[in-house]
Amino acid sequence: MILEKLKAVTTLIFDVDGVLTTGDVLATPSGELLRTFNIKDGYALQLAVKRGYHVCIISGGKGEAMEKRFAGLGIPDIHLGVGDKVEVFEKYLEKYNIQAAEVLYMGDDVPDFNVMQLVGIATCPADATNDIKAISSYISPFNGGKTAVRDVIEKVMKLQGSWFDEKPLASDSGK
Repeated sequence: MILEKLKAVTTLIFDVDGVLTTGDVLATPSGELLRTFNIKDGYALQLAVKRGYHVCIISGGKGEAMEKRFAGLGIPDIHLGVGDKVEVFEKYLEKYNIQAAEVLYMGDDVPDFNVMQLVGIATCPADATNDIKAISSYISPFNGGKTAVRDVIEKVMKLQGSWFDEKPLASDSGK
């Protein structure tokens, strides 16, 4: 059942804190919140974009560094500082004429709950909250910020025959 759903995925949507990061933030004296991102997740994200998948970020978190990181990976749809994820999700689907059944969403906590109930495949990292695990079709064995994103992207792309890059560039994931 899950394999059939993965074959239909055209769109990958991710939360940030707790999914693309460990959820830890370092607060600087100026009030900036610093996060770390996994290079392997970055490689998978940029490859998915290159292969024509719709890739979108929807996060309540915000920051100029986050924006630059995702833009550097070629992600065209970056929604930061979001209050209502369902509203952003529905507008995104309408903009690109995407069916919810084609969407894989990875979230980790209560703010992701409502949107995860609308997608074809709800996924989460191993360290997601129990409420999110309970509604997920797939729970990655990896924690947020520790290649959970790479795990789901790689599964989708391998199943669809689009994972291997004949001429990968070493600089692709470090943008």
